[in-house]
Amino acid sequence: MTIPTITKKQRLDFGELGLSDVMQRTLQAIGYTKPTPIQAAVIPLAMEKLDIVGQAQTGTGKTAAFGIPLLETIDPDAKFPQALILTPTRELAVQVAAEIQKLATGKDIAIACLYGGRPMGGQIQQLKAGAAIVVGTPGRVIDHIQQRHLITQRMRCVVLDEADRMLDIGFRPDIERILRQCPQQRQTLLLSATLASAILELAKRYMHHPKLIKFPKKQVAADTIDQYFLRVPDELKFATLLNLLEREKPQQAIIFCRTKLGTERLYRKLLKLNQTPGLGTIHGDMVQSARDRMMKEFREGKVNYLVATDVVGRGIDVSNISHIINFDIPEDREDYVHRVGRTGRMGRSGVAFTFVELRQRSDLANIERLIGRSLDPDPLQAWVDEQAEEKLGIKQESRAKSKYRRAL
Repeated sequence: MTIPTITKKQRLDFGELGLSDVMQRTLQAIGYTKPTPIQAAVIPLAMEKLDIVGQAQTGTGKTAAFGIPLLETIDPDAKFPQALILTPTRELAVQVAAEIQKLATGKDIAIACLYGGRPMGGQIQQLKAGAAIVVGTPGRVIDHIQQRHLITQRMRCVVLDEADRMLDIGFRPDIERILRQCPQQRQTLLLSATLASAILELAKRYMHHPKLIKFPKKQVAADTIDQYFLRVPDELKFATLLNLLEREKPQQAIIFCRTKLGTERLYRKLLKLNQTPGLGTIHGDMVQSARDRMMKEFREGKVNYLVATDVVGRGIDVSNISHIINFDIPEDREDYVHRVGRTGRMGRSGVAFTFVELRQRSDLANIERLIGRSLDPDPLQAWVDEQAEEKLGIKQESRAKSKYRRAL
């Protein structure tokens, strides 16, 4: 499928995007002064009711890019669902709903948030109260459609947020089912970090002459992030983590693990030491109420260190995250970009560290090829090498030799 690419120059401020006075006052009140590139490109086209495929990385302001035009075109007097936003995770659904609610200040527009792991009663009440915008995960949205709590026949716009992630975790049948329940003559906005063939196929099947807004990877927010790696044997990863936390003293950090079991084990080891104040964890085996409570405390700054799986690898926007530590290197190199993107948000600086076991060198090389740069060796490597040789009898490569090998 060939989609024409739209190229637009950066606007100086939101006042040049044709927004209402109410919206401009709201944006000014919440500190939005200049649109990001994705916002400057998407908002005018979305206001014209055009279908859009937007490719942009995490941390670029995608929620406001589709949320602002939605709020500007919604009829506040029509108390029925007019827009549906689908997200891959419960945490992202909650965050998107909160951001849309903030942008809706001064407008009489109700928002419903539908996701699993919570009772349906409260969500039904939100819909009955006349929610004009519905944010939700595909599974729970289908539940409400099947039970006729959510009526989709008059939907004017559907947004697929983090579409690549929704396809990755198997939501394609649910997404297509939902799209078929909505009017054919609707606006569809698709936001994705990648434009794999499955994304383009979905656009071809369910969108009307979509405009493509694409930003190259070199423009991702990760340009503001210092990125380091440490070659660490599995037996020394915990000691290295403690050493790193002591040296860095992060304002807020997410420590990523690959598995739910590994996340829980690391969390309990850190908790037992009682050396990491404000410690929390999130993984898929936790009940939703506990996950919601943990995210709330993390956003409020009550939790400083969050040990987590990739359930928080996308779409979680907490402005004070200063450090990302990949205790386990991700299996999918795309997940590295999303993990690291939790810091350095909206142009802020951040730092990321990745622990690489000896057998995972190819994983590191794949990540470096994807992001188009080499991760820097961290000075703590000398201490790790000494510990490896002294305690484990492992003689690791010197930094110079390792760098030479990686350059081949």
